[in-house]
This record gives sequence, C-alpha cells and structure tokens, in this order.
Amino acid sequence: MGEAELIKEKNQLIIHAVICCYGEAANDDIAKFIAADIAQFWNAAEGKVNYRNQTVEVRFEIEGIYKSDLTEIEVYENTNPRFNYFRIEEYARGNISFVDGINSNTGYFKLENLLNNSSTAAHEFGHTIGLEHPHDLDIRGKGTPGIMYPRGTWVDPQFQYYPEVAPGEKGGTLNPFNRKVLQKDIDELGLHRLDFDKNGFAVVGDFTSVWHDKHLP
Repeated sequence: MGEAELIKEKNQLIIHAVICCYGEAANDDIAKFIAADIAQFWNAAEGKVNYRNQTVEVRFEIEGIYKSDLTEIEVYENTNPRFNYFRIEEYARGNISFVDGINSNTGYFKLENLLNNSSTAAHEFGHTIGLEHPHDLDIRGKGTPGIMYPRGTWVDPQFQYYPEVAPGEKGGTLNPFNRKVLQKDIDELGLHRLDFDKNGFAVVGDFTSVWHDKHLP
C-alpha cells in the first residue's frame, strides 16, 4: 500500500510507502535494506504513465523503519496509507514470504527470502499496490521475466536457477534474482485511473491491518 503524489509542474508521480518491520529477525538494517531493495527494483524501470494527456515519470520513495515495540493496536488503528507492516522471522510456515492479499498493507517475511538481491520484497510490494501473479507461467521465448512472476515459472534458460537444466526440472525454473520491474508492470498498476485530491494525493492499495504472531515449527 502507498500514497501517490502527483507533481504536475515536475511531470512526476511519486509512490510514497513506509515499510515498518517487527519480529525477532527484524532490525534497523533489515528495514532499511528492504526499503532500498524495493525502491531500486521499481525505480530501475524508469516507468512512465499518461495521466490526463500528460506523460509523467513514476518514482518510488520507500522508507524502512524498525519498531521493536510495535503493538497490535497500532496496526489495527493505523489510518496512514503509507504504512505497511511486515513481521520478519527466520521461520515461516510453508517456507515462503507473503502479504495479506492483493491491495494490502500487512504480511509476513521469511528472512532468508529477502537476502542476496532475491527480489522477494519488490515482488510482495507489487501485490500490496494491486498486482497479481500473471496467468501464463510459461514465458519461454518472451525475454526478461517481470517482477510479478512467481517461483516455478518456466523461463528461458538464462533466467533459470541452472541454465543447463531442462525446463520444469529441479533448478529449471525462474530464479527470482532474474525478475525485473518492467514498464508493463507499471502499466498494470492503473495509475492513470487514480483520483487525486486537491493537494495532489491519492491512495494506492488498501488496508488489511493484520497483526501476525510468530510462526512456530
């Protein structure tokens, strides 16, 4: 979830979001790393959108904070559309990171999924601002995988975990490291349909406001 700001005189549309982290594997460094990772992936697309016959640049300004004293009430009662709350732990049921739906502001991250430029945080952020997984998960011959393709997608060999492995076999599917935010991903956000208020702001996504307890094996 985030808040969009339209700055007409600069031809810019900025998505503001705060990634608020809690949990035993969270800390200041992880929070800042996740925010920087999301911004890097989404800004690398150098996205554009046509808003009311004006072509504007789409930029993402993402802040990361760690709150060791975060409470359930703060999550439930938050009304600031910029705030997203993610529990971070070394263990997650199903061994996956997730958010609480398409257009959401809460979720649960497995620490290992976030490391080594995996693109997991950027992928999950895409869900929070309205993007689903594509329906066609065999994109061989179609080039670089967009950010919303999930693990298990069939891709050209150079985008697999192991290029020499046959498609679909172990190691023969999408390595998330190779996902990129493309202009197509920016287009699918539907930013041209936003209704900005008199101050130039609009909400992207929605409140789920779910507090997550720590998963136990």
